[in-house]
Amino acid sequence: MANTDSAELMALPGLEALRLLIAGKFAPPTIGATMGFRLVEVEEGFAAFEGEPSDRVLNPMGVVHGGWALTIIDSCCGCAGHTLLPAGVGYGSVETKVNFVRPIRADTGRLRAEGRVLARGRTLITSEGKLTDMNGKLYAHGTSTCMIIRPEKK
Repeated sequence: MANTDSAELMALPGLEALRLLIAGKFAPPTIGATMGFRLVEVEEGFAAFEGEPSDRVLNPMGVVHGGWALTIIDSCCGCAGHTLLPAGVGYGSVETKVNFVRPIRADTGRLRAEGRVLARGRTLITSEGKLTDMNGKLYAHGTSTCMIIRPEKK
């Protein structure tokens, strides 16, 4: 049974915590089930998600809402940054910008979002993300800035 205690997860260094999420030692974040994607790979400064868009996330024109691509890119960029953080330190998105290259349809099939850290400072991490199909065709790309959130000193 997966552990759902976020405090226990946050007590681990970021890379270790994300590896345990992938291994099923912790319950996955509910955003993945809602949006239809999951974390599949992490290394230092890198994170990859895979997902299948579906008719659950269509816009009024009948294509996948741009928010789906933005969310998976925000997730891969944020988690790439999280791999560099020590135990007890978190992050939050300040800004994510995405460029959409081609429409994503409900039947596009599995897509992969890869995020890589570009720079890590004392208070901010910037990352870039790319969303491609399994043949490497680009659907969207973007950048994300995340703030580093340290525990408050008492």
